[in-house]
Amino acid sequence: MISGSDIQLPQPGVKPSGNEGQALGRRTVMTSREIVRMSLEFAGPPRIPYGMGGGFPRDMHGVGRKGAPNSRARPWKQYDGYWEMVDEMGNIWRRLESITKGEVYKGVIEDSWDLLDSYEFPRTDGADLYDDARARCKELHEKGYFVLGSVGWPFNIARYMRRMENFLADVAGEKERVKDLMQKITDIREVEIYRMAEVGVDGIMSGEDWGTQDRLLVHPKSFREIFKPCFEQLCGAAHSRGLSVWFHSCGYVTEVLEDWVEAGIDVCQFDQPELHGIDYLSENFGGRMHFWCPVDIQKTLQTGDPAKVEAAAREYIEKLGCFGGGFIAGYYGSNEAIGVDPELQAVACRAFMKYGDPAPKHIYSHSS
Repeated sequence: MISGSDIQLPQPGVKPSGNEGQALGRRTVMTSREIVRMSLEFAGPPRIPYGMGGGFPRDMHGVGRKGAPNSRARPWKQYDGYWEMVDEMGNIWRRLESITKGEVYKGVIEDSWDLLDSYEFPRTDGADLYDDARARCKELHEKGYFVLGSVGWPFNIARYMRRMENFLADVAGEKERVKDLMQKITDIREVEIYRMAEVGVDGIMSGEDWGTQDRLLVHPKSFREIFKPCFEQLCGAAHSRGLSVWFHSCGYVTEVLEDWVEAGIDVCQFDQPELHGIDYLSENFGGRMHFWCPVDIQKTLQTGDPAKVEAAAREYIEKLGCFGGGFIAGYYGSNEAIGVDPELQAVACRAFMKYGDPAPKHIYSHSS
């Protein structure tokens, strides 16, 4: 076994040359891909994985398919006082400025569930839609990177189609229709996962916002009855092809994190990890799940205090990454949108690299 002291890493910010992984006497260069894999196995990588931005290094890159041949998508266009676009499904989105994601203004089947009977879903199963992803995946692997394939998740898609307010009411009042829609979407996404596996990706990246600041969007019992089976089906499909599952969510989702672990989510990407409590995440999910996070965008970055930002970065690594893996350094993609000086995230990234290389010692596992 090679110890951390025998491993020579690429310098931060330097792309792997393609020769990593070759034995050089007692010193071996590890690729980004190998470091991420080692961490996901809780096998004690030499440093924490990096998934940062803003000019800081990252070990993972993503690929996606082409648009469906029957896509209804139209790009963002500015009108008098707002921006509007149409997504692949046919939902109309609006936003007030160009830096935010926006919200669905009109869902494609918002007016009536009966519209689902004649609705044609985007045809995303064609192998040719994944040709560019295959070529890009090969290129990234040659450079030593871990590659994530983007696949949409059913809850987001369904709530966009019906629009949020309607869909949340449907969960209580139209349960069987919701289950039917979720199953249709899940079956389509399962095929996309198999296509991504054929492309050669290492994992699946998806996400949907499941919480407000203090609660889940649906009752936990409803999640387990209606939505957890979809998680299980998609995670099972990914795992059957040897792929890990990486999942983003905003909001307070603490009540269903155990369900996500049981369903097969391997990595949670949280921009607000302190909403759940770092100690809580460590004590309940250390050694069982990875957390890919920037320093908390609502609590700590908003203080504007570099010392607090650095202390938080160190805490995340020491409490979440001490299980032979468990923490991945992150970066929030739009400083402008959250009103943060980019230098504060730079402080966080430098701290992630300072305290995460070498990785913390494998102390223990709560699950053992």
